[in-house]
Amino acid sequence: MRYRDDAPRTADLVVIGGGVVGAATAWHAARAGFAPLILEARPALCTLTTPVAAGAFRLQFDNLEELTLVRESAELFLNFTETTKQDRYDLAVRQQGYLWLTTEDAMAARQRELVGRLHAWGQSDVELLSGDDARARFPFVSPEVVQARFRAGDGFLDTKQLTFGLAESSGAEVLTGCRATGFTLSEGGDRLAAVETTRGPIACGAAVIAGGPLSGLLATSAGLSLPIVAVRRHKLVFPALPAVPPGAPMTIDEDTGAHWRPALAGAWILFTDPATPPEDPTDAVTPDPAFAFQVLEPSGPAAVARVVPFWRDVWEDGAAPWILQAGQYTVTPDHRPLIGQTGIRGLYVNTGYSGHGIMLSPAGGRLLADLLSGASREEDNPFAIDREFADLPPPTL
Repeated sequence: MRYRDDAPRTADLVVIGGGVVGAATAWHAARAGFAPLILEARPALCTLTTPVAAGAFRLQFDNLEELTLVRESAELFLNFTETTKQDRYDLAVRQQGYLWLTTEDAMAARQRELVGRLHAWGQSDVELLSGDDARARFPFVSPEVVQARFRAGDGFLDTKQLTFGLAESSGAEVLTGCRATGFTLSEGGDRLAAVETTRGPIACGAAVIAGGPLSGLLATSAGLSLPIVAVRRHKLVFPALPAVPPGAPMTIDEDTGAHWRPALAGAWILFTDPATPPEDPTDAVTPDPAFAFQVLEPSGPAAVARVVPFWRDVWEDGAAPWILQAGQYTVTPDHRPLIGQTGIRGLYVNTGYSGHGIMLSPAGGRLLADLLSGASREEDNPFAIDREFADLPPPTL
């Protein structure tokens, strides 16, 4: 990693944000011929949102645009060492699948419709399982489940290894402990001239805001209003839990959105209530202790025991230690990322992944680099900042 001790006076391209989105942006930009500088406010890369993500990827999306992105990302994940030409960072990919369970006939109908669309888009390896078929393959599934959808090729990966592998492979210079505070514009006010930082200005031809939930705050310093909000989400970590089958897939109660996956020697449980209101973006997200009871207490409407009974046993035994983490989704009105140039020439954004940053941003970084280099046009970009937004409820995953 090419760390700097001081801020340069000039840079070809400044990438603001040292999580997976910033690292992916720098990696693709370097491949397109740019010399990126990654700017990270914290003392180390990958310490805010990325390391508390679910660390998973799936080729089960309800729109072709995001499905196309994640297909590209998955190719990188599955060929990471060969593609990045480094062997220091290993993603430890485990293709254990994504299993979506439902106990409701209406949701079963929506599952059938989605699987049909996925097959029409060429994703023919997504299976539709009856409740009995799901239980035969995954004995932990409850008798109440009437149907499931499943793709065996979906899986898990290490998010920190992904971020550091991309950053190192990019050859980018990295400056940590340096916060971007604003921008200097040209005399006419329509073009970027420099990124202002806590260590002084950095003159540059282009910059990318890739700061996750803090992206909107930084954009306001240039007079921009990004259509994003920050929504808190939690991850409950069981470091060791013998009840969890280590080979289980990501298992999702599609009726509620609560989900869990094997991790470490136990499991992670994740859930964001669709009614969770936006909050002020911050780099110090406080976990709410009530979350653990929301997903664990069997009588609760979002309990993971609703479709997987062994979680009831975990609750009743009560002795397993857990750790609660929190982060923020960066959510757009249509839950799709913002990728592209702002109204200020030379200033770009790559943010708003709405909980899908790990699986979409490696390909999103390529799209951003193509826009930077002129290899693609803003008018052909489905994730442009000025697109028309459909007003949808908050994401559950």
